[in-house]
Amino acid sequence: MCDYSLEMYASRPARASEVYVTSRFPSGSIGLAAPGDCTTAVCMTYGNRLMLENLPGDLQATFGVQAMEEVTFRRLEEGLHHDGVEFANGSKIPLHRLGTGVLVSLVEVEKRVPAEKERAPAEALQPAE
Repeated sequence: MCDYSLEMYASRPARASEVYVTSRFPSGSIGLAAPGDCTTAVCMTYGNRLMLENLPGDLQATFGVQAMEEVTFRRLEEGLHHDGVEFANGSKIPLHRLGTGVLVSLVEVEKRVPAEKERAPAEALQPAE
């Protein structure tokens, strides 16, 4: 979604046809923004498949990845920043660790079951007689 460190900024959901860039917001936090607009945070849904381009060389060497990688957007439970990515090799890092200037595009949107299908039918919640 949008990490708590970006809550003070205007935000909007990601759109399939756009390309984003990892940007440093005035607070110092790194998040997703449309190129040239680091006043509005772009929020991504956990589970979305993303294409990352322009990954820094030190990150490539450390995690054994290429300059362009397909990843899954994940919520990380450890550390200060919870928005992160998981590489195909299983490595998980906070979005903040990508640094600035990484291009991000939406490859596949996480498919969710509609809310009405997630709930149990009312009769299933009644106590047995």
